[in-house]
Amino acid sequence: MKKIVILILILVINIGYTQDKKDTKVLEKLKDTENLFSHEDSTFYKKLDSVKFQFHHEVSTIDSLWINELINSPLNDTLRYSLEDDEFFISELKELPTELLKQRLEELDSKTPFNISYNPQLEQIIKSYLSKRKPVFSVIMERARFYFPMFEEHLDKYNIPLELKYLAIVESALKPTAKSRVGATGLWQFMYQTGVLYNLNISSYVDERSDPIRATEAACKYLSTLYKIYNDWDLALAAYNSGPGNVNKAIRRAGGSRNFWNIRNYLPRETAGYVPAFYATMYIFKYANEHNIKARENTITRFETDTIQIKRQITFEQINETLNVDIEILKFLNPQYKLDIIPYVKNKNYVLTLPTKHVGNFVSNEKLIYAYVDYQESKREKALPQYLEVKDQITYKVRKGDYLGRIANKYNVSVSYLKRWNNLKSNNLRIGQRLKIYSNNVNVAATSKSTSTKAKEVPKGDYNTYIVKSGDSLWTIAQKYANVSVTNIKEWNNIWSAKSLKPGTKLKIFSK
Repeated sequence: MKKIVILILILVINIGYTQDKKDTKVLEKLKDTENLFSHEDSTFYKKLDSVKFQFHHEVSTIDSLWINELINSPLNDTLRYSLEDDEFFISELKELPTELLKQRLEELDSKTPFNISYNPQLEQIIKSYLSKRKPVFSVIMERARFYFPMFEEHLDKYNIPLELKYLAIVESALKPTAKSRVGATGLWQFMYQTGVLYNLNISSYVDERSDPIRATEAACKYLSTLYKIYNDWDLALAAYNSGPGNVNKAIRRAGGSRNFWNIRNYLPRETAGYVPAFYATMYIFKYANEHNIKARENTITRFETDTIQIKRQITFEQINETLNVDIEILKFLNPQYKLDIIPYVKNKNYVLTLPTKHVGNFVSNEKLIYAYVDYQESKREKALPQYLEVKDQITYKVRKGDYLGRIANKYNVSVSYLKRWNNLKSNNLRIGQRLKIYSNNVNVAATSKSTSTKAKEVPKGDYNTYIVKSGDSLWTIAQKYANVSVTNIKEWNNIWSAKSLKPGTKLKIFSK
């Protein structure tokens, strides 16, 4: 008899786990089980069945970067730390007594539409964060100053609780270029197909899952859809992480319960820790002062930026040279551009985000800037033939002070070619790294050994001295002199980074 019972149990479990992975089919199976639940629950499942999801199972599964760490912690156990285990954790036990935590959680619960009730697992996560992640939260609070005002604007537009801004912390730690092990990308960690479904453009140049505004708009739409299904924000959050299919199966296995804490043990392990991690993050932000967590000071806020619609393809390097905007700032403000290139495509409105103080300079000099870009492109090497002889390849060894733009200028090729030839995913180089460079210019190939170890000779004779002023860039300085280029100034003064161009710096400008 016992063997028969065991076989039946195994069969039931296998049926549950081998259900069709597509959410639409999961919802159809729910319809067949209406007799197991009350009339109210039957209505609920009919509502689920009416929703037409177009997601793959893998598309709906979002991989939280923070939860990976939590999976390995005892989330499903009661608090099990002892005095010998973690002295930092014990200090937090003393700093935050359980009764005080209960009071604070009750206060949070009264102010939000979430089911924030005390339980030992949530206490464990909060105290673990406080003992081990205070420095991390200081960094994240700095990023939050930039992103949260924009999040709140979009959440309010869709009538979504403003507290859902903390969800982006759980998903990506507020890193717009974050990419998980399963390919989920951006602040809100969208999978490829989900991003396409919500009209996020993904191409070789652009990934709008990393565009803070476009991705936030998509996240609001998705969260709104999930809330309409469950009419419960806890379940909507769980579905955002692992997909509606997994939540629906957990509801069935919990006997029709729709309280997150009751279905938690039937959810994937990551999702079981996902909602508590969200609550823990919310708690720490709300009570940061009480726990002496201070945000680091940031250099820019979103209110200090503006956007410009681009009228031709332009690179971050060219913007850096013409406006003297640090490339790292350009990357931070424009994370959707994968190759540090803003493309120009008909009927696509690609924009450049800049600090406000540089926007006027760009608009005033737009024609000159594009003329400079055209001049730069005219010097670039044209498309190479399909075959290359051995002599066409140059091997360059990266030295201290080198960066891709400098090397590209030296060999009259483009940064994008350098990346493609060497399979580079970013602009970062390391000293001693060897780069392949292809050129049809025999002279360049023949002299590659000398040019890789010796800078171009500085002209002899009289020169003017220019003292750099605030707001200057290599390009604006070059415009002040006849027949002087940005490359000339770089070579004459051994300047290969905009960081070296500081007010008071003296530059040699030779007559040509």
